[in-house]
Amino acid sequence: MKRTTGLLLLAGLALAGAPAAQAQTAGKTLSNELIWASRTFRNNGVYGIRPMADGKHYTSLVDETGSGSAIVRYAYATGLAVDTVASSRTVFGDVEVAIEEYTFSDDESKILIATQIEPIYRHSSQAIYFIHTRKGSKTEPLCAPDSEPQRLAKFSPNGQLVAFVRDNNLHIRDLRNGKEFAVTTDGAANSILNGAMDWVYEEEFGSDDGYAWSPDGAHLAYLRFDETQVPEFTMDLYGSLYPERYTFKYPKAGERNSAVSAHIYAVEARRPMKISLPPAEYIPRLHWTRRSQMLAVITMNRAQNRLEMHLADATKAEPSGKVPASVVHTEQSATYIDLSDDLFFLDDGKTFLLTSERDGYNHLWQFTFDRTASPITKGEWDIVDVLGFDEKRGEIYLTASLRGATQKHLCRVAVATGNLTVLDEAPGTHTAEFSGDYSYRIHVHSSAGSPPSYTLYDRANKKIRVLEDNASLRKTLDSYALGKKEFFTWTGPGGESLNAWMIKPKGFDPAKRYPVYVAIYGGPGSNTVEDDWEGATYLWHQLLAQEGYLVVSTDPRGTMFRGRKFKHATYRQLGKLETEDFIGFAGHLASLPFVDGERIGIQGWSYGGFETLLCMTKGADAFNAGISVAPVTNWRYYDSIYTERFMTTPQENPDGYDANSPVTHAALLQGPLLLVHGSADDNVHFQNSMEMVNALVAAGKDFDFFVYPDRNHGIYGGNTRLHLYKMMLDFVKENF
Repeated sequence: MKRTTGLLLLAGLALAGAPAAQAQTAGKTLSNELIWASRTFRNNGVYGIRPMADGKHYTSLVDETGSGSAIVRYAYATGLAVDTVASSRTVFGDVEVAIEEYTFSDDESKILIATQIEPIYRHSSQAIYFIHTRKGSKTEPLCAPDSEPQRLAKFSPNGQLVAFVRDNNLHIRDLRNGKEFAVTTDGAANSILNGAMDWVYEEEFGSDDGYAWSPDGAHLAYLRFDETQVPEFTMDLYGSLYPERYTFKYPKAGERNSAVSAHIYAVEARRPMKISLPPAEYIPRLHWTRRSQMLAVITMNRAQNRLEMHLADATKAEPSGKVPASVVHTEQSATYIDLSDDLFFLDDGKTFLLTSERDGYNHLWQFTFDRTASPITKGEWDIVDVLGFDEKRGEIYLTASLRGATQKHLCRVAVATGNLTVLDEAPGTHTAEFSGDYSYRIHVHSSAGSPPSYTLYDRANKKIRVLEDNASLRKTLDSYALGKKEFFTWTGPGGESLNAWMIKPKGFDPAKRYPVYVAIYGGPGSNTVEDDWEGATYLWHQLLAQEGYLVVSTDPRGTMFRGRKFKHATYRQLGKLETEDFIGFAGHLASLPFVDGERIGIQGWSYGGFETLLCMTKGADAFNAGISVAPVTNWRYYDSIYTERFMTTPQENPDGYDANSPVTHAALLQGPLLLVHGSADDNVHFQNSMEMVNALVAAGKDFDFFVYPDRNHGIYGGNTRLHLYKMMLDFVKENF
């Protein structure tokens, strides 16, 4: 489960030391139409940067008026276009056919071009691919014109082969002779899936890619998912005369998962092999090491509290085709282990770098295959993201919560010594993209009230030029005299200092008492109290402030970037401590002299919708009204990987599931409630809200319920977002 784009955020206030009054000057008035149905506040970005191998150039996909799309090469040093690598006209001879996505071969002599991209789930898509050879400007389709769309097409390291998934099978096309051959043949919809990941892996392990080329291109490693025993979930789609039924495999908590196995295919010999692994529920990743024949396989048990790395040598297959594997690394926890993709194998063939929480915080460690371990970074802070490894100079680039969970700073770390350099101390959120040889970086910086700026730096941290500073948007924002988002801490019921923010109403008068809009998420894996630009969500909160509401947010126990103990506090009891913290927060707000304690409303989406329902039932004395969008209402209805990571199974922890389900507490509802869901939500199923409706009706409770037909978890498309937020604003004005 991820926080949905455009969500409303958590609410938080200060401790006894509330901020000084800060009246807003007059300015233009915001509206939902401006925020959700116009381009008034659209920020510009620097997107689609592809570093080239020489370290001096990058490419970007550009839409050219009247000429289709083009892949243009730029110089880092000047920012000027050097040449057009390929365009709709040169590739297809037709400007109507768009280059939608592209990938270079390792030597950059060929380009794999995707057209007609269609989304499948959150990460996955399918497309029609073409192979463009730059010398001679020759283009050919990857598959025959009458073939089904393809997925996950990738060049082999030498650029002579292309692997791809089609019809649930893994295929290879040999560019030397134009022939295609199948690596697997048993794929079938909702049954067997080869080379791509199933729904729950894609959603909760964050990738749909289930295969990898070996460094020398001699082997393909891939995963095979047997979904036969996974229960099916069906959704009705209402866009036709007779509604269609969409059915897919969805393992709920405690139900059967796919049976997953790891395989290696010897390309020249056309020989399939299966890796011998001890029993494991999950195989979330395959990684080739720096030794071309050596594959690292990551496995996890069902409880996700034990992760193992196994090494398998593709050249050591037994006559039966089985490839033995041995365990070379283990991570274990009394609660759960988060899967990390921050993995780098070194040239010596026995050492690797990996992030781990084994010392209580997420840090970078150096491990060897003979089980030695030494930390590279240390301290009471978390690594947020590892952005890259400059192996030539022995340096890792990462972002970290060095200045607290609300801040993300860009750092460079020397692997040999652990010496850490912060590359920009300005408050806010920092990240970067790097040139192929790490000589340049495009540094992105934003803060709560300031849209992102994109600046080019060299490795010596010298500013070369500003690529985009969103000056026009900043000027537009200034004309609306928006309120400042002020960050605070307050002491929660568990004694922890909890992060929070507040936006005061327009024309704030500390002698008056204001209604409060508490915007929440509160779940593991996502914070809302961040010094970062949040686009339309930020402007929605500003609109509420202009309407006379205090808008607040807080991150409860169980949220991110404050160490393992804080994050894992909610283990086996999702909803318990978070709800206590939100109720405590409402009490803290009510104690402030400028807050009307009888008018504190709450709103959340997804996990925030779940928490909103708990706060409107278990916390009915604290919150007078609530809006719950796309909520989980019982973790029994949600998927296996996410839910069991934090809750174990319903069979093992029935009380944890039932005691913290809003359905269980429906009879406690007192104030006005608006419940909203999309009927085609493949993530948090519409079933969740239907069960909540049943429970509220059985308890004789009045509430408002709105359904968006055929909308997914994000509830968007056409006029949908505008309609939703106008409805929410009307509800807020009437009930908050």
